[in-house]
Amino acid sequence: MRCYIDVHILQTVPPSNLNRDDAGTPKQAVYGGVKRARVSSQAWKRATRTAFAEHVDPDRLGTRTKRISALLADRLAARSGLDAESATRIATSLLSGLKISAGKKAAETAYLLFFGRPQLERLVDLVADDIPRLVELDDKELADAVKDLPVLTTLGSGHPIDVALFGRMVADLATLNVDAATQVAHALSTHAVDVEFDYYTAVDDENARGETGAGMIGTVEFQSATLYRFATVGLHQLAENLAGDVEATLEALRVFLTAFTTSMPTGHQNSFAHRTVPNLLTVAVRADQPVNLVSAFEQPVSAGRQGILAGSVARFGAEMRTATSLWGLRPELVASTYRTPDNVATAQTLTEVLGAARPFDEVISTVVDAARQRLAGVTR
Repeated sequence: MRCYIDVHILQTVPPSNLNRDDAGTPKQAVYGGVKRARVSSQAWKRATRTAFAEHVDPDRLGTRTKRISALLADRLAARSGLDAESATRIATSLLSGLKISAGKKAAETAYLLFFGRPQLERLVDLVADDIPRLVELDDKELADAVKDLPVLTTLGSGHPIDVALFGRMVADLATLNVDAATQVAHALSTHAVDVEFDYYTAVDDENARGETGAGMIGTVEFQSATLYRFATVGLHQLAENLAGDVEATLEALRVFLTAFTTSMPTGHQNSFAHRTVPNLLTVAVRADQPVNLVSAFEQPVSAGRQGILAGSVARFGAEMRTATSLWGLRPELVASTYRTPDNVATAQTLTEVLGAARPFDEVISTVVDAARQRLAGVTR
Protein backbone atom coordinates (compact mmCIF):
# COMPACT_ATOMS: atom_id res chain seq x y z
CA MET A 1 0.00 0.00 0.00
CA ARG A 2 1.32 3.39 -1.00
CA CYS A 3 -0.45 6.42 0.38
CA TYR A 4 0.82 9.97 0.32
CA ILE A 5 -0.66 12.91 2.19
CA ASP A 6 0.22 16.12 0.32
CA VAL A 7 -0.04 19.44 2.17
CA HIS A 8 -0.29 22.68 0.16
CA ILE A 9 -0.33 26.06 1.89
CA LEU A 10 -0.48 29.64 0.67
CA GLN A 11 0.48 32.06 3.42
CA THR A 12 1.14 35.79 3.38
CA VAL A 13 3.70 37.16 5.81
CA PRO A 14 4.33 40.86 6.51
CA PRO A 15 7.78 42.49 6.67
CA SER A 16 9.89 39.81 8.34
CA ASN A 17 13.17 37.92 8.36
CA LEU A 18 11.98 34.38 9.03
CA ASN A 19 15.15 32.58 7.95
CA ARG A 20 18.43 34.37 7.36
CA ASP A 21 21.80 33.42 5.92
CA ASP A 22 25.21 33.82 7.57
CA ALA A 23 25.20 37.55 6.76
CA GLY A 24 21.77 38.15 8.29
CA THR A 25 20.04 38.52 4.91
CA PRO A 26 16.66 36.85 4.41
CA LYS A 27 17.20 33.70 2.36
CA GLN A 28 16.29 33.89 -1.33
CA ALA A 29 16.26 31.70 -4.41
CA VAL A 30 15.98 32.36 -8.14
CA TYR A 31 12.92 30.66 -9.62
CA GLY A 32 11.29 31.52 -12.91
CA GLY A 33 14.13 33.92 -13.61
CA VAL A 34 13.46 36.22 -10.66
CA LYS A 35 14.49 36.34 -7.01
CA ARG A 36 12.01 34.89 -4.58
CA ALA A 37 11.73 34.94 -0.81
CA ARG A 38 12.72 31.53 0.56
CA VAL A 39 12.35 29.78 3.90
CA SER A 40 14.44 26.64 4.08
CA SER A 41 12.85 23.29 4.74
CA GLN A 42 15.10 22.90 7.79
CA ALA A 43 13.73 26.10 9.31
CA TRP A 44 10.10 25.08 8.93
CA LYS A 45 10.77 21.50 10.04
CA ARG A 46 12.39 22.87 13.19
CA ALA A 47 9.37 25.13 13.81
CA THR A 48 7.04 22.17 13.23
CA ARG A 49 8.96 19.83 15.51
CA THR A 50 9.07 22.47 18.24
CA ALA A 51 5.30 22.91 17.93
CA PHE A 52 4.77 19.18 18.56
CA ALA A 53 5.20 19.88 22.28
CA GLU A 54 1.96 21.90 22.20
CA HIS A 55 0.05 18.78 21.17
CA VAL A 56 1.98 15.89 22.75
CA ASP A 57 3.59 15.40 26.15
CA PRO A 58 7.24 16.45 25.56
CA ASP A 59 8.43 13.41 27.51
CA ARG A 60 7.01 11.25 24.70
CA LEU A 61 8.91 13.10 21.99
CA GLY A 62 12.46 12.98 20.71
CA THR A 63 15.44 15.26 21.14
CA ARG A 64 18.35 16.02 18.82
CA THR A 65 21.62 16.51 20.63
CA LYS A 66 25.30 15.63 20.94
CA ARG A 67 24.78 15.06 24.67
CA ILE A 68 23.15 11.63 24.73
CA SER A 69 25.70 10.37 27.27
CA ALA A 70 25.06 13.27 29.66
CA LEU A 71 21.27 12.90 29.32
CA LEU A 72 21.51 9.18 30.01
CA ALA A 73 23.70 9.84 33.06
CA ASP A 74 21.12 12.33 34.34
CA ARG A 75 18.37 9.73 33.94
CA LEU A 76 20.47 7.11 35.74
CA ALA A 77 21.17 9.47 38.61
CA ALA A 78 17.52 10.50 38.91
CA ARG A 79 16.24 6.93 38.92
CA SER A 80 18.86 5.33 41.18
CA GLY A 81 20.24 8.13 43.34
CA LEU A 82 23.73 7.61 41.92
CA ASP A 83 26.31 10.35 42.22
CA ALA A 84 27.23 12.13 38.98
CA GLU A 85 30.57 10.34 38.52
CA SER A 86 29.10 6.82 38.89
CA ALA A 87 26.16 7.64 36.63
CA THR A 88 28.52 8.97 33.96
CA ARG A 89 30.67 5.81 34.11
CA ILE A 90 27.69 3.54 33.58
CA ALA A 91 26.19 5.71 30.84
CA THR A 92 29.50 5.86 28.97
CA SER A 93 29.92 2.09 29.20
CA LEU A 94 26.39 1.45 27.97
CA LEU A 95 26.86 3.62 24.89
CA SER A 96 30.46 2.65 24.09
CA GLY A 97 29.36 -0.41 22.13
CA LEU A 98 27.68 1.82 19.56
CA LYS A 99 31.12 3.13 18.55
CA ILE A 100 29.73 6.52 17.55
CA SER A 101 32.46 9.06 16.81
CA ALA A 102 33.35 11.26 19.77
CA GLY A 103 33.07 15.01 19.53
CA LYS A 104 35.62 17.68 20.40
CA LYS A 105 34.10 18.16 23.83
CA ALA A 106 34.18 15.45 26.46
CA ALA A 107 31.12 13.18 26.62
CA GLU A 108 29.73 14.55 23.34
CA THR A 109 29.24 12.83 20.00
CA ALA A 110 30.70 14.24 16.81
CA TYR A 111 27.26 15.01 15.42
CA LEU A 112 23.68 15.47 16.57
CA LEU A 113 21.75 12.30 17.37
CA PHE A 114 17.96 12.20 17.11
CA PHE A 115 16.35 9.79 19.55
CA GLY A 116 13.34 9.48 21.82
CA ARG A 117 13.29 10.47 25.46
CA PRO A 118 11.33 7.25 26.22
CA GLN A 119 14.20 5.30 24.62
CA LEU A 120 16.57 6.77 27.23
CA GLU A 121 14.26 5.52 29.95
CA ARG A 122 14.34 2.06 28.43
CA LEU A 123 18.14 2.17 28.43
CA VAL A 124 18.01 2.89 32.15
CA ASP A 125 15.64 -0.09 32.53
CA LEU A 126 18.38 -2.34 31.14
CA VAL A 127 20.60 -1.74 34.19
CA ALA A 128 18.25 -0.42 36.86
CA ASP A 129 18.12 -3.65 38.86
CA ASP A 130 21.85 -4.25 38.61
CA ILE A 131 23.19 -0.81 39.53
CA PRO A 132 24.52 -1.70 43.01
CA ARG A 133 26.76 -4.38 41.46
CA LEU A 134 27.81 -2.29 38.46
CA VAL A 135 28.96 0.59 40.64
CA GLU A 136 31.52 -1.65 42.34
CA LEU A 137 33.16 -2.83 39.10
CA ASP A 138 36.28 -1.30 37.59
CA ASP A 139 36.11 0.11 34.06
CA LYS A 140 37.03 -3.12 32.27
CA GLU A 141 34.67 -5.23 34.34
CA LEU A 142 31.90 -2.69 33.81
CA ALA A 143 32.41 -2.74 30.05
CA ASP A 144 32.23 -6.56 30.03
CA ALA A 145 29.11 -6.54 32.20
CA VAL A 146 27.08 -4.32 29.85
CA LYS A 147 28.48 -5.28 26.45
CA ASP A 148 25.73 -7.81 25.67
CA LEU A 149 22.81 -5.61 26.70
CA PRO A 150 20.43 -4.74 23.81
CA VAL A 151 21.40 -1.07 23.61
CA LEU A 152 21.28 -0.99 19.81
CA THR A 153 17.88 -2.69 19.72
CA THR A 154 16.52 -0.25 22.30
CA LEU A 155 17.59 2.80 20.30
CA GLY A 156 16.48 1.19 17.05
CA SER A 157 12.88 0.51 18.06
CA GLY A 158 9.97 2.21 19.75
CA HIS A 159 10.56 5.50 17.96
CA PRO A 160 8.69 8.64 19.01
CA ILE A 161 6.51 10.26 16.36
CA ASP A 162 9.00 13.00 15.47
CA VAL A 163 11.78 10.51 14.69
CA ALA A 164 9.29 8.40 12.71
CA LEU A 165 8.22 11.47 10.72
CA PHE A 166 11.56 13.16 10.06
CA GLY A 167 13.87 10.15 10.08
CA ARG A 168 17.39 9.74 11.37
CA MET A 169 20.81 9.17 9.84
CA VAL A 170 23.72 7.89 11.91
CA ALA A 171 26.88 7.94 9.84
CA ASP A 172 28.74 5.44 12.02
CA LEU A 173 25.91 2.96 12.47
CA ALA A 174 23.59 2.43 9.52
CA THR A 175 21.39 0.04 11.51
CA LEU A 176 20.17 3.03 13.52
CA ASN A 177 19.04 4.88 10.40
CA VAL A 178 15.32 5.62 10.06
CA ASP A 179 13.89 6.52 6.64
CA ALA A 180 11.96 9.77 6.90
CA ALA A 181 8.23 9.49 6.29
CA THR A 182 7.99 13.24 5.62
CA GLN A 183 9.45 15.48 2.94
CA VAL A 184 9.27 19.26 3.27
CA ALA A 185 9.97 21.67 0.42
CA HIS A 186 11.62 25.05 0.75
CA ALA A 187 8.87 27.65 0.95
CA LEU A 188 9.02 30.08 -1.99
CA SER A 189 7.24 33.34 -2.65
CA THR A 190 4.79 33.20 -5.52
CA HIS A 191 6.16 36.50 -6.80
CA ALA A 192 9.40 38.44 -7.17
CA VAL A 193 10.75 39.87 -3.91
CA ASP A 194 13.42 42.45 -3.09
CA VAL A 195 15.24 42.63 0.22
CA GLU A 196 14.67 45.91 2.07
CA PHE A 197 16.53 47.54 4.94
CA ASP A 198 15.20 48.93 8.19
CA TYR A 199 17.50 51.60 9.62
CA TYR A 200 16.91 51.88 13.34
CA THR A 201 18.23 53.92 16.26
CA ALA A 202 17.99 53.42 20.01
CA VAL A 203 18.05 56.29 22.48
CA ASP A 204 19.96 56.05 25.77
CA ASP A 205 17.29 56.50 28.44
CA GLU A 206 19.85 57.97 30.82
CA ASN A 207 21.01 60.77 28.53
CA ALA A 208 21.72 64.00 30.37
CA ARG A 209 19.17 66.77 29.89
CA GLY A 210 19.74 68.41 26.54
CA GLU A 211 22.00 65.63 25.28
CA THR A 212 20.98 64.40 21.82
CA GLY A 213 21.98 61.59 19.53
CA ALA A 214 21.39 57.86 19.39
CA GLY A 215 22.94 55.39 21.80
CA MET A 216 22.93 52.75 19.06
CA ILE A 217 22.21 52.60 15.33
CA GLY A 218 21.94 49.67 12.98
CA THR A 219 20.09 48.03 10.13
CA VAL A 220 18.09 44.83 9.77
CA GLU A 221 17.10 43.33 6.44
CA PHE A 222 13.56 42.13 5.76
CA GLN A 223 11.08 41.17 3.08
CA SER A 224 7.36 40.45 2.83
CA ALA A 225 5.85 37.70 0.71
CA THR A 226 3.03 35.36 -0.15
CA LEU A 227 4.64 31.95 0.31
CA TYR A 228 3.80 28.60 -1.25
CA ARG A 229 4.57 25.80 1.21
CA PHE A 230 4.50 22.09 0.44
CA ALA A 231 5.09 18.91 2.42
CA THR A 232 4.17 15.28 1.91
CA VAL A 233 3.82 12.38 4.35
CA GLY A 234 4.26 8.78 3.20
CA LEU A 235 1.60 7.13 5.33
CA HIS A 236 2.99 3.67 4.54
CA GLN A 237 6.50 4.66 5.67
CA LEU A 238 5.16 6.34 8.79
CA ALA A 239 3.27 3.18 9.75
CA GLU A 240 6.39 1.09 9.15
CA ASN A 241 8.50 3.40 11.31
CA LEU A 242 5.94 3.04 14.10
CA ALA A 243 5.96 -0.77 13.90
CA GLY A 244 2.48 -0.91 12.36
CA ASP A 245 0.78 0.77 15.32
CA VAL A 246 -2.31 2.27 13.68
CA GLU A 247 -3.26 4.63 16.52
CA ALA A 248 0.31 5.92 16.87
CA THR A 249 0.46 6.49 13.10
CA LEU A 250 -2.80 8.42 13.08
CA GLU A 251 -1.69 10.50 16.06
CA ALA A 252 1.60 11.30 14.31
CA LEU A 253 -0.26 12.34 11.16
CA ARG A 254 -2.71 14.53 13.08
CA VAL A 255 0.06 16.21 15.06
CA PHE A 256 2.15 16.82 11.94
CA LEU A 257 -0.70 18.28 9.90
CA THR A 258 -1.67 20.60 12.75
CA ALA A 259 1.85 21.67 13.68
CA PHE A 260 3.13 22.15 10.12
CA THR A 261 0.11 24.23 9.16
CA THR A 262 0.11 26.51 12.20
CA SER A 263 3.82 26.80 13.07
CA MET A 264 6.10 29.67 12.11
CA PRO A 265 9.90 30.08 12.16
CA THR A 266 10.97 32.51 14.86
CA GLY A 267 13.70 34.51 13.13
CA HIS A 268 13.56 38.18 14.28
CA GLN A 269 10.05 37.57 15.63
CA ASN A 270 10.40 40.21 18.35
CA SER A 271 11.27 42.83 15.73
CA PHE A 272 8.50 42.01 13.25
CA ALA A 273 5.70 40.09 15.04
CA HIS A 274 5.23 38.21 11.77
CA ARG A 275 2.96 35.43 13.03
CA THR A 276 0.11 34.93 10.55
CA VAL A 277 -2.23 32.07 9.72
CA PRO A 278 -2.38 30.44 6.28
CA ASN A 279 -4.68 31.90 3.66
CA LEU A 280 -5.27 28.54 1.99
CA LEU A 281 -4.71 24.95 3.08
CA THR A 282 -5.31 21.97 0.80
CA VAL A 283 -4.57 18.39 1.85
CA ALA A 284 -4.67 15.71 -0.84
CA VAL A 285 -4.62 11.97 -0.17
CA ARG A 286 -2.95 10.11 -3.04
CA ALA A 287 -2.13 6.56 -4.03
CA ASP A 288 0.08 7.51 -7.01
CA GLN A 289 2.86 9.95 -6.05
CA PRO A 290 3.44 13.23 -4.20
CA VAL A 291 2.69 16.27 -6.38
CA ASN A 292 4.39 19.58 -5.58
CA LEU A 293 2.43 22.32 -7.37
CA VAL A 294 5.07 25.07 -7.20
CA SER A 295 5.08 25.14 -11.01
CA ALA A 296 1.91 27.23 -10.71
CA PHE A 297 4.19 30.12 -9.79
CA GLU A 298 7.08 29.63 -12.24
CA GLN A 299 5.79 32.78 -13.90
CA PRO A 300 5.79 35.21 -10.95
CA VAL A 301 2.40 36.49 -9.87
CA SER A 302 1.93 40.25 -10.23
CA ALA A 303 -0.19 42.37 -7.94
CA GLY A 304 -2.72 43.57 -10.50
CA ARG A 305 -6.13 44.72 -9.35
CA GLN A 306 -6.84 41.59 -7.32
CA GLY A 307 -3.56 41.54 -5.42
CA ILE A 308 -0.87 38.88 -5.15
CA LEU A 309 -2.71 36.57 -2.77
CA ALA A 310 -5.85 36.39 -4.92
CA GLY A 311 -3.73 35.79 -8.01
CA SER A 312 -1.76 33.07 -6.21
CA VAL A 313 -4.94 31.30 -5.10
CA ALA A 314 -6.29 31.35 -8.66
CA ARG A 315 -3.00 30.01 -10.05
CA PHE A 316 -2.91 27.23 -7.47
CA GLY A 317 -6.43 26.05 -8.30
CA ALA A 318 -5.68 26.04 -12.01
CA GLU A 319 -2.44 24.09 -11.53
CA MET A 320 -4.13 21.44 -9.42
CA ARG A 321 -6.75 21.01 -12.12
CA THR A 322 -3.99 20.67 -14.72
CA ALA A 323 -2.16 18.02 -12.69
CA THR A 324 -5.36 16.00 -12.67
CA SER A 325 -6.60 16.52 -16.23
CA LEU A 326 -3.30 16.53 -18.10
CA TRP A 327 -1.22 14.09 -16.09
CA GLY A 328 -3.95 11.92 -14.59
CA LEU A 329 -2.63 12.48 -11.06
CA ARG A 330 -5.99 12.29 -9.38
CA PRO A 331 -6.12 12.42 -5.58
CA GLU A 332 -8.44 10.05 -3.75
CA LEU A 333 -9.51 12.81 -1.39
CA VAL A 334 -9.07 16.58 -1.23
CA ALA A 335 -9.95 18.63 1.84
CA SER A 336 -9.37 22.38 1.99
CA THR A 337 -9.88 25.53 3.98
CA TYR A 338 -9.78 28.94 2.34
CA ARG A 339 -11.72 32.16 1.99
CA THR A 340 -14.01 31.99 -1.02
CA PRO A 341 -12.65 34.46 -3.62
CA ASP A 342 -14.76 37.38 -4.78
CA ASN A 343 -14.07 36.43 -8.40
CA VAL A 344 -16.92 34.11 -9.42
CA ALA A 345 -14.89 32.11 -11.96
CA THR A 346 -12.05 31.53 -9.50
CA ALA A 347 -14.48 30.57 -6.74
CA GLN A 348 -16.12 28.01 -9.05
CA THR A 349 -12.75 26.53 -10.02
CA LEU A 350 -11.66 26.21 -6.41
CA THR A 351 -14.90 24.52 -5.41
CA GLU A 352 -14.58 22.04 -8.28
CA VAL A 353 -10.90 21.26 -7.67
CA LEU A 354 -10.44 21.77 -3.91
CA GLY A 355 -13.97 21.08 -2.72
CA ALA A 356 -16.04 23.41 -0.60
CA ALA A 357 -14.10 25.28 2.05
CA ARG A 358 -14.20 23.64 5.50
CA PRO A 359 -13.01 24.69 8.95
CA PHE A 360 -9.44 23.71 9.72
CA ASP A 361 -10.35 21.13 12.38
CA GLU A 362 -12.73 19.45 9.96
CA VAL A 363 -10.01 19.23 7.29
CA ILE A 364 -7.66 17.50 9.71
CA SER A 365 -10.34 15.09 10.95
CA THR A 366 -11.39 14.23 7.39
CA VAL A 367 -7.84 13.40 6.34
CA VAL A 368 -7.12 11.38 9.48
CA ASP A 369 -10.33 9.39 8.97
CA ALA A 370 -9.29 8.64 5.38
CA ALA A 371 -5.88 7.52 6.64
CA ARG A 372 -7.55 5.26 9.19
CA GLN A 373 -9.51 3.56 6.41
CA ARG A 374 -6.35 3.04 4.36
CA LEU A 375 -4.49 1.56 7.32
CA ALA A 376 -7.46 -0.65 8.22
CA GLY A 377 -7.37 -2.11 4.72
CA VAL A 378 -3.72 -3.04 5.20
CA THR A 379 -3.94 -4.51 8.70
CA ARG A 380 -7.05 -6.65 8.16
